[in-house]
Amino acid sequence: MTDTTAVTFIVVRHAEKVDASRDPDLSVAGHARAQALAAYLGQRELAAAYATEFKRTSQTLAPGVEARGLPITPYAAGQPASEFTANLRTTHTRGTVLIAGHSNTVPDIVAALCACTTTPIADHEYDRLSIVRIDADGRARLELTRYGAASPAP
Repeated sequence: MTDTTAVTFIVVRHAEKVDASRDPDLSVAGHARAQALAAYLGQRELAAAYATEFKRTSQTLAPGVEARGLPITPYAAGQPASEFTANLRTTHTRGTVLIAGHSNTVPDIVAALCACTTTPIADHEYDRLSIVRIDADGRARLELTRYGAASPAP
């Protein structure tokens, strides 16, 4: 069977943060998860990386993109998912794109990319990794997996 994937979007929630302030850094566990994301990505080529304006999202992507010399493109956390994903799908027609968001934005981004339903992300859940593969005909399929240490129970 031939892989007809044209573009792949990998979407994650930011890793664990030090506190509940407006713009916290990642915690020790969060930095470990960011390293786990980098390990998951391995040698995969990335076309682009996107993170919201908050430190925790760019810190989550940093280990995986810095070694590649790839910049992290900021996007507004409050931007409607439909608008953000329409721009992504127009801009990126080939390759792999990495995106970090928040528990209240990632499900909508994933749903808009795949035109499918998704489940909410619980406040304690940090290990979900959503992969949306879109083929040359525009058909999307969603794969959910986990990465890094298992999220702690609530």
